[in-house]
Amino acid sequence: MSIFRRNEPDGARAPAQTASRAAPRQSVATAPMDRRWHGPTLAIATLLAAAVAGFLAWLTTRIGDGTTGGYWAVYGILAGAGLGMALSQIVGGWTKWGRPRLSPTVFLFAFVPTLIAVGWIVVFRQPHPNWFRAHVMTWSGNIGIRSFVEDMGADLLTMLSFGLGLVFGLSFDTSGGRVAPAPIDGRRPVQEAPAVEPAASEPLARDREDVHS
Repeated sequence: MSIFRRNEPDGARAPAQTASRAAPRQSVATAPMDRRWHGPTLAIATLLAAAVAGFLAWLTTRIGDGTTGGYWAVYGILAGAGLGMALSQIVGGWTKWGRPRLSPTVFLFAFVPTLIAVGWIVVFRQPHPNWFRAHVMTWSGNIGIRSFVEDMGADLLTMLSFGLGLVFGLSFDTSGGRVAPAPIDGRRPVQEAPAVEPAASEPLARDREDVHS
């Protein structure tokens, strides 16, 4: 009689043992860069945007809104001033290392309703009659808001146009920069080895003894 001992190869148990010994580690995200310049940069960008908005507001006084073309030019420029104020917050936040992106939720549920409301009033208040103005005035009377729209003219158009551009600019934001996981307690994060399922031909026990008589 003879007794033979059959052992598994050393490499067969290594992945499974490595996976069992590997404990899950938590990681924390670190800031993409030092943000000590974030505040001053944002302040300068906001100041420049305010200066540009003031210049655009002064420019509208040189155009006049007595004609249809001048009317749309004046309030379009004021909307651009509001847009510039909002975008200055994105330009001034370049220290976040994020890419500018459009938020579909803000655009659909904030800007689009604002555009409809302000656009309705601006078309209604045009200085000379045309096809668009006639229809908006008729529809306003049919739904009972004609007196309200008439009261929203004059100086309020300046605020409404500026606000429209501002809301459109607020539809944009910067996505956060990609960060790498930081080590915990001074140790580098260890990637867990994937668990390897034993093949069908491998023995189920660690050691198997075959006794032949």
